[in-house]
Amino acid sequence: MKIAPTPARLAGIAALLLATTSASASPPTTAVDLAQNDGVAWSITEDLTTEIGPRMAGTEAEAAARRWAVARLQAMGFANVREEQFDMPVWVRGEEQAWLTSPFLSQKLAIAALGNSASTGAKGIEGDVAYFDSFDALAAAADSQVKGKIVFIDHKMQPTQDGSGYGYYGRGRFTGPNVAAKKGAAAIVIRSIGTDAHRNPHTGVTNFEAGVKPIPAGAISNPDADQLVRQWKRAGPSGEPLRLKLVLTPQNLGTKHSGNVIAEVPGSDPAASPVIVACHLDSWDLGTGAIDDAAGCGIITAAAKHVMSAGQPRRTIRILWAGAEEVGVFGGKAYFDKHGKEKHAAALESDFGADRVWRVDFKLPDSAKTLADRIAAAVMPFGVVRGKQPANGGADIGALVQAGVPAVDLAQDGTRYFDLHHTPDDTLDKIDPAQLRQNVAVWAATLAILADSSDGELP
Repeated sequence: MKIAPTPARLAGIAALLLATTSASASPPTTAVDLAQNDGVAWSITEDLTTEIGPRMAGTEAEAAARRWAVARLQAMGFANVREEQFDMPVWVRGEEQAWLTSPFLSQKLAIAALGNSASTGAKGIEGDVAYFDSFDALAAAADSQVKGKIVFIDHKMQPTQDGSGYGYYGRGRFTGPNVAAKKGAAAIVIRSIGTDAHRNPHTGVTNFEAGVKPIPAGAISNPDADQLVRQWKRAGPSGEPLRLKLVLTPQNLGTKHSGNVIAEVPGSDPAASPVIVACHLDSWDLGTGAIDDAAGCGIITAAAKHVMSAGQPRRTIRILWAGAEEVGVFGGKAYFDKHGKEKHAAALESDFGADRVWRVDFKLPDSAKTLADRIAAAVMPFGVVRGKQPANGGADIGALVQAGVPAVDLAQDGTRYFDLHHTPDDTLDKIDPAQLRQNVAVWAATLAILADSSDGELP
């Protein structure tokens, strides 16, 4: 039977043809498409720093942050959201004051205790300054140059794009107090491990070997370190010692709870090993922990959300918001103890602020050569170059990478990172929303490729 082409029927056929043509012309929305206008990373960073603020490991503030994180990740639609608790020793700061007392007029210095510092007691201590221009100079000094004195390490860190100076200059904080204690120092003060010129001291953890009695340890701001050095140089010719008074009253609270928060984007192939992406939830207590590391949690979570929204990936994506990183990577160690024997396809971490990603590095098996090529090509449009050094993975996934898990590093521009690192200036206003979005786009491109990789490419 012949059907007459009525106007209504013709209009319907035209609409169907238009819809079919549009569908065939428009490719599916990708994770990168969704990331272009990302607001998820900023929202997480803003809300965490506003509603919780500083999140010192093992404290009630960090516990509140874990509760906040679980609720937020569940509300975002992630699966298997849970907290995995672990125990850790907890240190908290107290009163913090320092003065140059002699031979010139008394002058106050801006100081912050280093994590695990001992207390001077409420009355404080005063002593002659033993000056060393570097950590190496202290390590080489005779005990007689140090015993009974307050050691000062002067080591002016310079900014670099990749943050490579941190390992070298950071030794003054990481192990300087331990070396000074073994040589009999009464206390130690270091120039802050930072590249700024503000009167903001940079805190950070230090560690003492078993059997070494901790001593009071603090960092003074860079301008105050400059002042100390000027006074030390002027005091020398007069024969009068430069003297320093310290009042640092931190406390060890014993063993307390911390924990990791974990969430997942379930993959379509339950047998495929997961890709793990990490940040750390805790922060130092001087600022609100925006760049270190609320932004990192925002970046990795936004990227995972966009991959999930674009369609189910083959591999599960596991999100790790690690606890207690700042004071000893306790969360990363706890994750490895619990999950280290599980197979992981790849590991990535965001813990270097929120400025743009500029380089990608790989530590992948030979079978993943074309996979690395695809990632490098995908991130190139965002101004990301391919590096030539192996990826190291970051602190919280470091144990996994050392155990052989493949890694990808999305290296952020660290030129100004150590202006803010571990200071009261680590606040939300220091984050550039445009650079934060670039991070999310690069992470989404990378994570989408990794999560759809084959078993022939990754373990």
